[in-house]
Amino acid sequence: MKTRTLRRDKINIITLGCSKNMVDSEVLSGQLHANKINVAHENERNDHNIVIVNTCGFIEKAREESINTILEQVELKQRGRLDKVYVTGCLSHRYRDDLENEIPEVDAWFGTMELPLLLKKFDADYKAELVGERLLATPQHYAYLKISEGCNRTCAFCAIPLMRGIHVSKTIEEIVSEAEGLVKKGVKEIMLIAQELTYYGLDLHKKRMLADLLKHLSDVKGLEWIRLHYAYPHKFPVEVLDVMRDRENICNYLDIPLQHAADNMLKAMKRQITKEEMEELLITIREKVPGICLRTTLIAGFPGETLDDVDQLKLFLQEQRFDRVGIFTYSHEEGTSAYDLNNDTPQKEKERRAQEIMEVQQQISYEKNLEKLGKTLKVLIDKKEAGRYIGRTEFDSVEVDNEVVIHSRKKIPIGEFVNIRITGAYDYDLEGEVVE
Repeated sequence: MKTRTLRRDKINIITLGCSKNMVDSEVLSGQLHANKINVAHENERNDHNIVIVNTCGFIEKAREESINTILEQVELKQRGRLDKVYVTGCLSHRYRDDLENEIPEVDAWFGTMELPLLLKKFDADYKAELVGERLLATPQHYAYLKISEGCNRTCAFCAIPLMRGIHVSKTIEEIVSEAEGLVKKGVKEIMLIAQELTYYGLDLHKKRMLADLLKHLSDVKGLEWIRLHYAYPHKFPVEVLDVMRDRENICNYLDIPLQHAADNMLKAMKRQITKEEMEELLITIREKVPGICLRTTLIAGFPGETLDDVDQLKLFLQEQRFDRVGIFTYSHEEGTSAYDLNNDTPQKEKERRAQEIMEVQQQISYEKNLEKLGKTLKVLIDKKEAGRYIGRTEFDSVEVDNEVVIHSRKKIPIGEFVNIRITGAYDYDLEGEVVE
């Protein structure tokens, strides 16, 4: 007589949205693993019976992706492929009441700060001693490191404070300890992330402490690259630039979202800075850190934007010649101060403007890449695809920036640094060969 064996639960975590969500999923994985619960991230084996969807609610497209993903998992549950579907993250935090009514098949919804409650669903205890411990969902050689949570800014277009709360900094000791733990796991590059890096420390020390944090992090043995993301331009702590210049393992790279260049748009967006002040800051940055790579993010189609504003933005790009640029079309977000403005630009026109702006940057990017031809650059090898190695220079972050395509008959270990001579240049990528 055969006896029925009970299948052990296995949880699959699906992460949508930004790198900050990725870190949250890694922390959740670490907590579940510490409670001896079988857990995977983006499980390709499909041998799980429970799913947790970590959602994004930043803009309309992100919400659509999150809802579609939830519905896909609910369908699998209805077909008997899954036992439970849970949802957490920004979308769940902001729209929980509506979503509970619209998608009742989801077993439970959780906000961005309800990790202990989520763990209870699995009879798991939140282990405070695990702070900083997580199961990496990235390749072993790089990781994101969140230095704070929440945001105190009041940008007119942004709903993040509604989902993430006020700014709360981790202590320097906590961050350094986490970095040391990551290095022990094989991490060579950390990307510092927050809703806003430059505000770091104000809540703890009544002064901006990012420069001090960088000094401590750069002393961590084995940490070869430290990269800065999401630096707000208003009241930028320029002392950070001195540390970046003086410490070899801090990448000469800065992600500084500016959003626009027309003064009337900057004022309407509540960015607390003028075009002239931005230009002065950019001059200071480039003087203090020669050769720095600057990445920025822009918004097209904000309420009241005119074609003249778009022309000003294009001229600004031509004058400043950023190394990397990303662009969003404006998303009309309920609860933000911009929601009261007339969202009078059709989506197709927003997309046309965004494309027009990016065409300007595309040419700039190509010209800057041409300047690298014949140069030998230190490249971190991320992966191998279709017989080619793919890597990045210190001037490029994961997924959002340029890649270096390397043809090599000899095996190159993933996660290693290699000197590459640049032999080809394209709009957004480079080609190169290993320097023996």
